Amino acid sequence: MQSRERHPITAALHKVTEQHRAQHRQEQQKAEPAGPAAVVVGGGVAGLVAARELARQGLAVTVLEATDAFGGCVARHEVAGLMLDAGAESFATRSPIVAELAAELGLGERIAAPNPVGAWLQLPESAQPMPSTGILGIPADPAAPDIVKAIGRRASLRAAADKVLPLGTLLRKEQLSLGELVRARMGSAVLDRLVAPVAAGVYSADPDALDVDSVVPGLRAAVTKHGSLAAAVGALRQAAPAGSAVAGIAGGIGLLVERLVQDLKDRGVKLVAGAPVTGLERADGGWQVRSAAGDFDAAGLVVATDGGSAVRLLAASIPGLAAAEPAPGPAVALVTLVVDMPELDAAPRGTGLLVAPGVVGVRAKALTHATAKWPWLAAEAGPGNHVLRLSYGRAVGAGDGAEREDFTAWPDDKLYGQALADASVLLGLPIGADDVLGRKVVRWVGALPSATLGHRARVAEVRRLASGQHGLQLAGAWLAGTGLVAVIGDARQRARLLAEDLGAGTRPEEHSAAADTP
Repeated sequence: MQSRERHPITAALHKVTEQHRAQHRQEQQKAEPAGPAAVVVGGGVAGLVAARELARQGLAVTVLEATDAFGGCVARHEVAGLMLDAGAESFATRSPIVAELAAELGLGERIAAPNPVGAWLQLPESAQPMPSTGILGIPADPAAPDIVKAIGRRASLRAAADKVLPLGTLLRKEQLSLGELVRARMGSAVLDRLVAPVAAGVYSADPDALDVDSVVPGLRAAVTKHGSLAAAVGALRQAAPAGSAVAGIAGGIGLLVERLVQDLKDRGVKLVAGAPVTGLERADGGWQVRSAAGDFDAAGLVVATDGGSAVRLLAASIPGLAAAEPAPGPAVALVTLVVDMPELDAAPRGTGLLVAPGVVGVRAKALTHATAKWPWLAAEAGPGNHVLRLSYGRAVGAGDGAEREDFTAWPDDKLYGQALADASVLLGLPIGADDVLGRKVVRWVGALPSATLGHRARVAEVRRLASGQHGLQLAGAWLAGTGLVAVIGDARQRARLLAEDLGAGTRPEEHSAAADTP
């Protein structure tokens, strides 16, 4: 296997890695936790991270997970003899939060940078390299050659008018969608050809349905400060850390969950799978948790489920919470193909493609050429073998007359056939069933949080209502936002707040420099 190039963010982790290892050994020598009992409802990444933090504070922790597996949409599966990510396959490097956790779990040396060649953009008439100077597809310089190539000169001139257009009252609207902001400032071509494909790839949603304050926090304020959308994007990009915007873990992001689970077992945390929670209620100053695995009494409770489940479980205990129940998140189907095609060694479409609306004959919203993106995976797959992952499920906006198509309802064979057809079009090479060494379909229903209009206000209201409840914290992507950085950082913070609420407190030596900075 070829040697892996160390990602730049790992350099800052070496000083803390040995400290965490020594601390972990010391913690393992302690007796079983004798502190207050805490129950974590939900064994996804947020729940596992919260449980680990609570255990580090000396609490006796039980995690109840409704399904048979922990980790939620961070998991690995085997396809054609390769262990591949079945959900999340990278994390943002704007913060060291994920890298620090990886180091604590002994995975620091496995952090890997993607191939810098980058992704492509599939437009209705052609494919081209994706412009890389923006945020969610919004360009910092509408006159840049790659932007002009993607949207045309006339649309580029329209987008450049953003620099002189008055701000007006748009930014003072209580609810503002990403689509409305981009369309008003830069025009429809930027929205349809640049922003919509990225929004679909990241959020499985139409920009007109996305709350700009949820998906790009700080953008509205930056536009006000700098006077234009392009200048705001440029300022935010300049403030971001240097280097690749994302990183992965050699072996798959799913290793993070596997190490987390083992770490929790080592700490004496009780992990109970196949135990859906059926009720939560106040009892003797704490909480009683009813589940398929029995009843549990807890001084402290972390609810780390999806938003709908959390609200329904707590509505009877928290007046007014039911009105803040979020809409269900989008449903996504992922089709992974392992193919024997030496023609793909040249990575003809970079690390994959984001698909703009209106591309005829293609139903996928994105294709990831995983062996082109991750050198470690290319080495494991071997010459001529390639891993392709196609994503299906693009929610429509409020102004779109079409209905959302639920690809998760498609049978495996139909999705498989569509994936072969789409991959052939997107990569410009015919891919047939005889080329396929292995395939697998994964469906994620509600795993992605809803970030629709009003979401930020709903989150604030939920936080306000829950803040008055002793011994209770809520965690998860529906509150923290999309991505491992947001979810892990928030879960750690919520667990520490709960420990303080119960009198356990946070031991200063356990803080990392930026652990609470999403």
